Amino acid sequence: MHRTFTLTIPAAATEPLCQQLEKLPEVIGLSVQPGGSRKPAGDVLTLQVLNRGADEVLRLARAAVPNDDQLSIATAEIASIISPADHSQIKADQDEAIWEEMIAGLCYSARINANYLSLMALGGLLAAIGLVSDPVPQTIAFISSSIIAPGFEPLAKMPLGLVLRNWNLAGRGVASTAVGYAVFVLAAFLTMHALLATGAATVADLVGNAEVESLRHPGVKELSVAGAGALAGILILAAYRRSIIAGPLIALALMPAAALIGSGLAIGQLGLAGEGLERTLADAGFILVAGLLVFGLKQLLQHQRQPIE
Repeated sequence: MHRTFTLTIPAAATEPLCQQLEKLPEVIGLSVQPGGSRKPAGDVLTLQVLNRGADEVLRLARAAVPNDDQLSIATAEIASIISPADHSQIKADQDEAIWEEMIAGLCYSARINANYLSLMALGGLLAAIGLVSDPVPQTIAFISSSIIAPGFEPLAKMPLGLVLRNWNLAGRGVASTAVGYAVFVLAAFLTMHALLATGAATVADLVGNAEVESLRHPGVKELSVAGAGALAGILILAAYRRSIIAGPLIALALMPAAALIGSGLAIGQLGLAGEGLERTLADAGFILVAGLLVFGLKQLLQHQRQPIE
């Protein structure tokens, strides 16, 4: 994965910055449009950059233009860079997301709005149905719920914000998690009520379900799968491989466990709801710990900079 950077900077900063960028072997292409931007006013620099040089480009741009009002940067992925002279470097490039992309992706996915809350509600509905279903439809319902409900992203915002010392980001993660999961649990609660009222399910269907028993009393195997899923999910975000995030979501029991909270309340069994809460907190804890570990190591060994905001 390579990148294009489009920078708008003051004319006075163009030549000094270009001289620095030209020295970077990871910068494969660099073009300048003097006076090409009207908002903000300035020159436009377009760069084709190898992924491993992205942080250095951003570091140099920030140092060259410390004034926020005079700097604008747009990033995009490039499917390929064809430059025979740089063939060996291009083929040796690495996959890493930059902090700005991770923050933007997580904020868009877990912003408290109608889309986010609707998806969480639909996820709660599906997971609640899965709790009282036979094994095959149950698997479909759980997988669908885990993929549809954006329950991973708000949790991942918290450790990312803590590592970057971005308290606003971490706080938004807490708020998105609290509101999103409250809607999810409420949807599961209402769904279970409707299933019981219509005779589509019984209390015995819920309490006696084998998967519910597994959620209530997870063993080493179940917790190991969840822990591995949490670590894989954080690594996928850090490597900008979001297209395969479904795998970790399925490995975690976040959605079924959260649905068990609402379903337990619906049948008046606080103990069952409490066990669902314990499993939800356990899986959420895996994500938080994995995020602190992976994001912390990425900052220490890879990025070594604060994001441009």
